[in-house]
Amino acid sequence: MSKPPSRPRRIALYGGSFDPIHAGHLAVARAAQRRFHLDEIHFVVAGRPPHKLKQDAAPFPHRFAMVALACAGYAHFVPSLAEAGDDFSGRSVHFSVDTVRRFRRLAHRADRLYFLLGVDSFLELPTWRSYEALLGACDFIVVSRPGFRMELLRRGIPPRLLQPGAPHTSRVIHLRKTDVHLLDSVASHVSSSQVRQRRRRRQSIHGLVPAAVEEYILTQGLYL
Repeated sequence: MSKPPSRPRRIALYGGSFDPIHAGHLAVARAAQRRFHLDEIHFVVAGRPPHKLKQDAAPFPHRFAMVALACAGYAHFVPSLAEAGDDFSGRSVHFSVDTVRRFRRLAHRADRLYFLLGVDSFLELPTWRSYEALLGACDFIVVSRPGFRMELLRRGIPPRLLQPGAPHTSRVIHLRKTDVHLLDSVASHVSSSQVRQRRRRRQSIHGLVPAAVEEYILTQGLYL
């Protein structure tokens, strides 16, 4: 049996296609790490995201390799194979609720688990598999965007999941088992689709992705 940590850890799961990982992803992770004093942020590279089954993505090994390169310079960032599948091909469909439950089983009982995602993804949560169970399985860090109001988040949460009588603020919603935190928007206008589009046009992607990721994309001839 492993020895429990000297203090409870704060662990965040940051899932996505990361096709490719870019400067905006890292800016969000850094902001979340500072605000919530996270000990670990696991970049969970999606195999076949359930909501993107019809979209082509770079092969999982390439996407994972780029995430590993991007995380190399950050002590708190961890590239995760949680959704790689038994053969590490990333061809299987994984649901977030199952991934969170897996991390919960592996973590120490006292560790605090967070799910990091953008506000638009959070608003789509009711379309996810077992989303109410997911809301009760861990805390959430929701990355805001300019002009967004916390009230819109509250409307998307079934009232029965809210903690009765709990005071809600402009930054946190208390659920019966967990909390939903709003993280101020991070100044970054980079997107994975922009990187892919610039590659197809043979334009520079310098500065849009970490230098090691840029070199990998150019060397492997990705997104052409």
